[in-house]
Amino acid sequence: MGKDKKSSEQKSTMKVFMCFIYLVIITFLFVCSYHIFLQKEKILPWSLSESTGDYTYMDLSKMSEKFAYYEESNMGLHFGIEEEKTGLWHAYIVAIDEDQYEKYKALIDYTYERTEKKPDKVRVYGYPVLVDDNIKDMVLKNVVHFLPAENEVEITEENYEKYFTNSYLDTTREREEEFNVLLCGSLFLLFIVIVLFFLTIFDKKKASTKVEE
Repeated sequence: MGKDKKSSEQKSTMKVFMCFIYLVIITFLFVCSYHIFLQKEKILPWSLSESTGDYTYMDLSKMSEKFAYYEESNMGLHFGIEEEKTGLWHAYIVAIDEDQYEKYKALIDYTYERTEKKPDKVRVYGYPVLVDDNIKDMVLKNVVHFLPAENEVEITEENYEKYFTNSYLDTTREREEEFNVLLCGSLFLLFIVIVLFFLTIFDKKKASTKVEE
């Protein structure tokens, strides 16, 4: 009987040890899954976007009237200015749904000095879209009517990307949920380990007891 008791204690110890290992693995997988999820849901500032798949934002303090319009999608291209706390500003191209014009009207009125009250910044979200030659030509023809009079830099085809980058922010596109293989794999492993953990906890199998005369 002493041998059976010792065997039972060894199995209990092994059970506790396995549960501890499972808890460590569960914690690790949970933390990894959470960080992968945060990375997946991350919204980058426009200045940090690196690809057309990055969901990004910018805070506009001024905006022009549209200088180009696409009737089939009701999309207008506007110049927008994002101003830093230091007072420095950067000009960009922003595509908006013209049905949402009222959302930007205060910025536009302030830009054209139709009002003296400086409006609150408007944060816009969207995806970068590469600029084609047609859009670039329209930008070069119209930018002189938007940039401040004191601006001494002449925007040309050669320095275009330096000042406007090679893309514009399309705010008309809804955020796309992409399948993340790494996140799904991590969650699947987490589920398996949790199942093993509970199976180990509620394992009621006992060692058989051999009785001799």
